[in-house]
Amino acid sequence: MLNFLVVAIILTLTPGPDIVFVMLQSMTHSKKNAIATALGLCTGLIAHTMAAVLGISALIYQSAFAFQLVKWAGAVYLLYLAWQALKESKTEMGSENVQSGSFGELYRKGIFMNILNPKVSLFFLALFPQFIDPNRGSVSIQMAMLGFIFIVQAFLVFLLVSIFANKIGRHLLQSVRATRVINQVKAGVFALLGIRLAFLE
Repeated sequence: MLNFLVVAIILTLTPGPDIVFVMLQSMTHSKKNAIATALGLCTGLIAHTMAAVLGISALIYQSAFAFQLVKWAGAVYLLYLAWQALKESKTEMGSENVQSGSFGELYRKGIFMNILNPKVSLFFLALFPQFIDPNRGSVSIQMAMLGFIFIVQAFLVFLLVSIFANKIGRHLLQSVRATRVINQVKAGVFALLGIRLAFLE
């Protein structure tokens, strides 16, 4: 389990849609909303874990149509977030607006961001079997346990990243110009992630 935990932490910290989403959202919202983003992403991980345990992820991976459908839905959602960030960059914002965005809104965004990323399901299917021993009992229970461990460490990592990014963001948001630049960068990053996901093989 310790080896799995180390691998999980390293992979969670590896640059990708989830960790980038946490960082960018945290820089432009309050600590409370940063936690909402992390909770949303981890709720999405619960769905991926259940899908892996039930074998749904394997079915999606084997079905070209289903995989393409999830992939394009994720890409469209990322481009939608890029458009929203671009709109925010054109709005007058300062330190008084750092609380913008409700807890529920960011929580839902986190869920959609994670669920609509097919790479997470493929990652679970590739990683979990390496740490499962059929001689130790039910494979499904072992996968569920690994999923639980992954979700807990992911939440803690996301939370720490959120708090750190939020502190940086609060200083930058004192300047309206800096706020616009942050949102423009956020829009660019989301757009690039969406395009990359769209061309994922």
